[in-house]
Amino acid sequence: MNQRPGNQLFDAYFTTRDMREVFCDQGRVQAMLDFEAALARAEARVGLIPQTAVASIEAACLAEHYDFAALGEAIATAGNSAIPLVKALGKQIAKSDAEAERYVHLGATSQDVMDTGLVLQLRRALELIEADLAQLGETLATQAWRYVATPLAGRTWLQHATPVTLGMKIAGWLGAVTRSRQRLLELKPRLLVLQFGGASGTLAALGEQAIPIAEALAAELQLSLPDQPWHTQRDRLVEFGAVLGLIAGSLGKLGRDISLMMQTEAGEVFEPSAPGKGGSSTMPHKRNPVGAAVLIGAAVRVPGLLSTLFSAMPQEHERSLGLWHAEWETLPEICCLVSGSLQQALLLADGLEVDADRMTRNLDLTQGLVLAEAVSIVLAQRVGRDTAHHLLEQCCKRAVAEQRHLRAVLGDEPQVTAELSDAELDRLLDPAHYLGQAHTWVERAVAEHFALIA
Repeated sequence: MNQRPGNQLFDAYFTTRDMREVFCDQGRVQAMLDFEAALARAEARVGLIPQTAVASIEAACLAEHYDFAALGEAIATAGNSAIPLVKALGKQIAKSDAEAERYVHLGATSQDVMDTGLVLQLRRALELIEADLAQLGETLATQAWRYVATPLAGRTWLQHATPVTLGMKIAGWLGAVTRSRQRLLELKPRLLVLQFGGASGTLAALGEQAIPIAEALAAELQLSLPDQPWHTQRDRLVEFGAVLGLIAGSLGKLGRDISLMMQTEAGEVFEPSAPGKGGSSTMPHKRNPVGAAVLIGAAVRVPGLLSTLFSAMPQEHERSLGLWHAEWETLPEICCLVSGSLQQALLLADGLEVDADRMTRNLDLTQGLVLAEAVSIVLAQRVGRDTAHHLLEQCCKRAVAEQRHLRAVLGDEPQVTAELSDAELDRLLDPAHYLGQAHTWVERAVAEHFALIA
């Protein structure tokens, strides 16, 4: 029976197949073998090893040749994955070319293999994340324009505030996505670099050929050559993890907003429906925000994982004991969680179901109170701020006590009608006329999105 990479019950819910494949056992092993094959080519290019050895080394650098279970057992004794893999690689090469086996892993150390292998995996992970973020940005830009003028109640401290628009809320989500895309572009040159330092970071084993080999190796792997090896300088990886944490948090915000608007009492915006989606094991009527749950769940889980990366930064001298080890599963898991969150966000954004009529009804739940500020601002220009504020405050209390619409109470108040006509009051109590710069914010967020594409 074929099983998906990762072989975890919740993988389909919390991550994506493509991302799990990047970090499955085969993905990890192949990335390290890619380093070894590239090292052989680089060393042959500068004349350190014979060109005739390269083909045999390359032929053995296929993950399918290796027993992952056996490697796993050997790691428990060796302390890292490169040591048993290099031994297995040597044996595999020796089967057909004993001479070539002498040139495997020449001048490198285990951490060179593992860290550069990780960078190769992260490059693929970054491609997946960037593609999903770009698609999400495109979808959110479309939705922001679609609902640019659709009013709904703004909410502060979970209470009705003044009106906003759904487009403005979506533009907020879009802006966060755009900034995360910008951050990834900025960090990419720092992240996608070779790790190659040998035993203690000096590359002493390669003598005068060290720099030419390092340059050739970086070129073979299409990575940049950093100013120096970074065995115990982990800021590159932690920076990437931190940006992924920001993405998770921003998507969690999106999920939280949608889940709140999906509440029965609000019923304004819904996840796209599908057979069997969001149901209950006992309540037939339920429509649970199962996609938003993934976004919120990732936003909760990733910070804890990120704290591990930060905690592992003060690594000892030229090779760390335990702190480096703490990273091995942490950053891949963050990538997997963010990929799952992005996948769900794409589904939510694309199939967003909006009940504009319900938004209008909800705006009127407080019978005009959400627009008391609009009346107060205009009235203040005629009778003074304190007088206007006190007058509106009393009218609002009366509207609540008498269970009447604020418009009716204001129409009965001589101090108000002496300053404001019926037409003015009608306009001031219309949510569509108190949306401020909502349209501008949408316009700017969409423009920034398209500027990044250009």
